[in-house]
Amino acid sequence: MTDATVYTPPKVWTWDQENGGQFANINRPISGATHDKVLPVGKHPLQLYSLATPNGVKVTILLEELLALGHTGAEYDAWLIRINTGDQFGSGFVEVNPNSKIPALLDRSGAEPVRVFESGAILQHLAEKFGAFLPASGAARAECLSWLFWQMGSAPFLGGGFGHFYAYAPAKFEYPINRYAMEVKRQLDVMDHHLADHTYLAGDDYTIADIAVWPWYGGLVLGQLYGAAEFLSVHEYTHVLRWAQQIAARPAVKRGRMVNRAWGEPSEQLHERHAASDFDTNTQDKLAAKD
Repeated sequence: MTDATVYTPPKVWTWDQENGGQFANINRPISGATHDKVLPVGKHPLQLYSLATPNGVKVTILLEELLALGHTGAEYDAWLIRINTGDQFGSGFVEVNPNSKIPALLDRSGAEPVRVFESGAILQHLAEKFGAFLPASGAARAECLSWLFWQMGSAPFLGGGFGHFYAYAPAKFEYPINRYAMEVKRQLDVMDHHLADHTYLAGDDYTIADIAVWPWYGGLVLGQLYGAAEFLSVHEYTHVLRWAQQIAARPAVKRGRMVNRAWGEPSEQLHERHAASDFDTNTQDKLAAKD
């Protein structure tokens, strides 16, 4: 690192609104709404406000999995929140999630609406509500929740750390990229050793732990995240790849990945989801053909 790249922090930090790369227009050191905007409400008990980022995809995958099991109460309306234009700072969204991050869920199935924010909390809420994809008690439940919270603690190193400096920062620098690449590879190694002896993260059964981890680490090893599969030599993690491919083949996962997606191949986008019929036969055939 040359002297020209060395940064000396000032005595007191001040906000440079132009600094922040691709997301400078939406990053800020304050919270709260920037404008008034009422959120739409559909006909189903569950109202999801989201975008098909890895965190958003977790919830739509779980909802599609619940519906596939026959839980009709899991029918939902999924509304697109475009974070690049600041939808998450609308007054209605901030009422559901004061942290202004997607996804946010409003559960209107009871006498009073219940707001749930943070993707891990939403997964646990839905799994407990429908009694699915989360063991009821004992060691199996503890293992599932341990991997769920492992993802909550680990993925910021992958996303806000490696992903930001490798893919989104206005300039690339050796130290942060190498520092976070090392940590991401360590995390993949943790998973690989574990999956060498287990079909899924929590054991023999597919759970919300897998649903939480797959959009991040499965997406990474399958080449769907940051274009970094070769850089990180993900082919080394054969057990993670096996697990990622196994989950990617699930029909509910294919559907869940489409919901609130507003980029990429048109056949893989479903900006809003209000009924199962929104996944038209033509789209389903295209998805099946790709796999």
